[in-house]
Amino acid sequence: MNQPLYVALALLLGGALGYFVRQRAAIHGKNSLEVKLKEQAQKAETKAQEIVLEAKSKAVALLDDAREEEKERKTALNRLETRVLEKEEDLSAREKEFSLKIKEFEGNLKKYEEEKAETEEMRGRIQTELSKVAKLSPEEAKQKLIDEIKEQHRDDLAEMMRRLIQDRQDEIEKKGIDIITTAVQRYARSSVSDLTTSTFTLPSEDLKGKIIGREGRNIRAIERLTGVELIVDEAPDTIILSSFDPLRREVARIALAKLIKDGRIQPAKIEEKVEEAKAELEKRMFEIGEEAAYEVGIFDLPKEIIHLLGRLNFRTSFGQNVLTHSIEMAHLAGMMASELNANVDVAKKGALLHDIGKAIDHEVEGTHVELGRKILKKYGVADEVITAMESHHEDYPQSSPEAFIVTAADVLSAARPGARRGTLEHYIKRLDDLERIANEFPGVGQSYAVSAGRELRVFVIPEKIDDFGALQLARDIAGKIRSELNYPGEIKVNVIRETRAVEYAK
Repeated sequence: MNQPLYVALALLLGGALGYFVRQRAAIHGKNSLEVKLKEQAQKAETKAQEIVLEAKSKAVALLDDAREEEKERKTALNRLETRVLEKEEDLSAREKEFSLKIKEFEGNLKKYEEEKAETEEMRGRIQTELSKVAKLSPEEAKQKLIDEIKEQHRDDLAEMMRRLIQDRQDEIEKKGIDIITTAVQRYARSSVSDLTTSTFTLPSEDLKGKIIGREGRNIRAIERLTGVELIVDEAPDTIILSSFDPLRREVARIALAKLIKDGRIQPAKIEEKVEEAKAELEKRMFEIGEEAAYEVGIFDLPKEIIHLLGRLNFRTSFGQNVLTHSIEMAHLAGMMASELNANVDVAKKGALLHDIGKAIDHEVEGTHVELGRKILKKYGVADEVITAMESHHEDYPQSSPEAFIVTAADVLSAARPGARRGTLEHYIKRLDDLERIANEFPGVGQSYAVSAGRELRVFVIPEKIDDFGALQLARDIAGKIRSELNYPGEIKVNVIRETRAVEYAK
């Protein structure tokens, strides 16, 4: 029993000893933590004191800087105030000086006015005294003096004026002659008057029979469709195409060439080839217009104007080819404009396009000048060009130097020897009048003046004119020709009414 008791006592003593050891350790740890906290608190306090001291130092430095800046600003303001005061004193001095000068000027002006009044008064007294002595007013004396000087030197003045005018006129005429002569000499171009006939060479004489056809139906078809008279017996291997209109002759020539190449010559094929010839000629006219514009150095014309320009190649004026005449004028106008320091481009265009109205068919009413103006305005040609071309026949006033140049070029090109034939123009006008009279009647489809104007062939619309109406129409046309035209010999009016019956087998 004693052994357990010893064990219990040992355990009790060990527990008490452990408790005591733990308590000592706890007390020792607590004392160590308190020491650390005190040390940290002391360090923080020291750091805070350092920060406060640093802040106080910076505040003192900032305060010193602010005081220094304030001192500098006050110094600058003092200097500025001093300059302002100096300027005010200077302005005051100048103002006083200016006031003195104004007073001095006012005094001088008053003195001048007084002297002027005295002078005027003295002049009035002198004029009054002179008028009393001469018994003339100042105006009368002045006019008398002028009249006496004129009378004394009248002959000298007249001779001087006459000499000046004559010298100036001689100088202007000499300069004008030099310019025109230079332009004409620089541009030398042969010009042959167009005829009213063309020749077409055949590959073989046997083709004449095919062109005439059975009972002449082929040649009648060609003449009806083209308005050109074909003369086949004048020369071997040659057919003469006779018409006053170069355009018609060219259509007939192209159609004949196509028919001979095709080999089938009959009315239906003739009609087909004539239409092809017209289409080909339209294309060819545009190419001719391009070549003309390129020749004179103009490259900005509208396509429609180029086409109409090509049509002028198939128009004549007093036997002179209109396109050739226009090209010649453009070269002459360009050279004269260059000599006179005028606008060369405007002068060239005005000359080239001056007769563009003649490219329009005769069905359109109006003079070629008016038609030309409307065409150029429609396609946007410059107003300066229109002004230059519209006065070449003096229908409009010549309002620009280029207008005078174009008119002069027109006269030079048209009036030179060999350029035109007046009798041919009268002849062509008579043929035009014949066709115009026939076309005025209702029911007329086409009309052609052939045989040098001795025959008028009129093709009527069969649905509108019957056989008896054709007879009456021939008499009416002949009567109107007798009443309106003057012509030698007689004119045969041939009214042709043709009916076709066409049906298709399908």
